[in-house]
Amino acid sequence: MKYKSLIKFGVLLIVAYQGYAFFVNFSSSEQNTDKIRFASLAWQEQSIQANKEIVSEWNRANPDRNVEYIQGSWNSIYDYLITSFETEVVPDVFHYESSIIVDFANRGYLKDLAPLISNEMKKDIVDVAWSSVTSPSGEISGIPFMLESFIILYNKEIFDNNDIIPPSKENPWTWDNVKTVGTQLTQDTNGDGIIDQWGTAMGLRNSANFILNHSISFGGSFFKIEDGKYVVRVGDEEKALLKIIIEMNRDLKCLAPESIGKNVTEILSGFMQGRYAMILGMGNWSRQQLIENAPNNFNWGVLPAPIGKYSRSGINSQTFSIPQKSKKQKDAFDFIEFALNSKNMAKLAYSDWMIPTRKSCMEMPQFNTLDDGWKIVTSSVDDLTVGPWLGAPGYVEWKGRVANPILQELFAGRLSIEEASKRIEFESNLVLSRYQKDK
Repeated sequence: MKYKSLIKFGVLLIVAYQGYAFFVNFSSSEQNTDKIRFASLAWQEQSIQANKEIVSEWNRANPDRNVEYIQGSWNSIYDYLITSFETEVVPDVFHYESSIIVDFANRGYLKDLAPLISNEMKKDIVDVAWSSVTSPSGEISGIPFMLESFIILYNKEIFDNNDIIPPSKENPWTWDNVKTVGTQLTQDTNGDGIIDQWGTAMGLRNSANFILNHSISFGGSFFKIEDGKYVVRVGDEEKALLKIIIEMNRDLKCLAPESIGKNVTEILSGFMQGRYAMILGMGNWSRQQLIENAPNNFNWGVLPAPIGKYSRSGINSQTFSIPQKSKKQKDAFDFIEFALNSKNMAKLAYSDWMIPTRKSCMEMPQFNTLDDGWKIVTSSVDDLTVGPWLGAPGYVEWKGRVANPILQELFAGRLSIEEASKRIEFESNLVLSRYQKDK
């Protein structure tokens, strides 16, 4: 027990240090007032390299307007930005995601970029990406440059051995198909009485993002506006996907039980070992992990996400934004235009295994190959839509303190669907009420 306590304390120190280091990097860079401070959240090795190469290219062409690259962390960016907005010690450009920056914009923290955007950029970036960063009154809180959609990763050898024909983009599987094939591929392959090959797996430890975006295909929205304020409601359409996951886990027993307590990265490890025939709810980026870490003889492929009533699912775009308190707004936007031209956006998206938002990039050969699933990933843009939670005040706290923990209890069998639904509604609306003033 003493050893475990020391490990936990060490982990806490590491997390605290990472957040502190991120803050110190920004604060110390405040002294370099002649530079444009750019906070990047790239985390995969290729992506970090691509970002740094773009910054270096800009700096060579703009010696009087150099950009300072600051490596940020997804784990600490939200807390840092809230602090920086209040203290006015801000980066000039920062990388984040649409589901959060729209709320920042509503609170007056961000520069409206709409008047600065060229016609070329406006027309080339797909409409659904613009929808993810545009307020009802037309303000644009960030430039969307990458999209994430959900995919299925599958083991080609297992499919071939069981005569399973993979679905196509034109004829995707429904969740009923997933249940049928998942049950068929859940097997005791060595005859010892213990299942060693599971038909499906998911990373459900923090599942709110996946549940929200896929519930759209059943007509579920969770977030609604009533009397001009955001509220959370959990009806039959919101419960549809939850019931399917529970059925796969408890009744059909075709969902690997470790799915409940693991995240998607941990599930990938078992997939590479041949333990799962399919993993569901994976983002585009997961393919790079297979390229880098899978055994040479591991034969995997990509399938389109399963559909519910409709072939629609939600998106979250990654963005570049400029704080309202930045003193270098023009230079910052000039850098954004350079970093997100067709050539550079393609470089960023390809290095991060994400979908570029420019149509001109999507048409490039590298985003339309059958290898590594690029064709399926890129074509998924046609089915993407923006969820109704976009810009909901308190969304970050809601996801971390309400949705993820309650869904974890639900999938672990500690709550029924009805109990979980009531708790989600009650606790969600307590959180949201703190962020919304009464009229």
